[in-house]
Amino acid sequence: MSGMLDGKTALVTGASRGIGRATVEVLHREGANVALHYGNDKDSAQATADRLGDRVTLVQGDLREPAERHRVWSEAAQWRDGVDVLVNNAGAWLPSEIDDDGDWQRGWQANYQLNLLAPADLCREAILGFRKRGGGIIVNVTSRSAHRGDDAEHLAYGAAKGGLLALTKGIARGYAAENILAYAVAPGWVATDISGDLASDPTLLETLPLGEVTPPQDVAEVIAFLASGRSRHTTGATIDITGADYVR
Repeated sequence: MSGMLDGKTALVTGASRGIGRATVEVLHREGANVALHYGNDKDSAQATADRLGDRVTLVQGDLREPAERHRVWSEAAQWRDGVDVLVNNAGAWLPSEIDDDGDWQRGWQANYQLNLLAPADLCREAILGFRKRGGGIIVNVTSRSAHRGDDAEHLAYGAAKGGLLALTKGIARGYAAENILAYAVAPGWVATDISGDLASDPTLLETLPLGEVTPPQDVAEVIAFLASGRSRHTTGATIDITGADYVR
């Protein structure tokens, strides 16, 4: 049975667990060759690669470092002679405490580097590579925080995700003529390490229309569809995946 992504090569960042791991699994199911990027959790990344078998390679790199971003892209591109799909999933819900000047400055710098500049640099690498291939697709994982802002302890996170959302729209507008498509997905609460015990907190669950935190697989299925290119005119759009918890 053929898949939506037969013969395509995708790079998924932050894929050792959570949304990234689920995305690797769905893209692989749909026929893609997948470069699975991870930062520190090699055991989890290797376990996913071993379970899926062929058409998966591991790429390690600390995306907080500019040189590492370039190397991660280069290794993924060299694996199968180019990348067709970039999924910028790597990120972290990093605090930026307002009451302490040091924590405030460190929080903004950390969020800027990991949650905005790292995906921006990878988007640049992708655009330059896609031009040589006649096009390609970028899917950036933002957050509902990009729309509504985050809480008082995570102002920098919300700002960085908002920047990533604006970047996605700019890429879609600026490079559509070169057959380069860009989409964003904006999850709310997802059952990942970031949400931790909140995923089963009865108080939180009572506030959610579906009564449950979003499974990573739901986000992965949307990413895979966008990555397939089956809806080219959706380029520039943001798909909210919040179980109606946040509706624009």
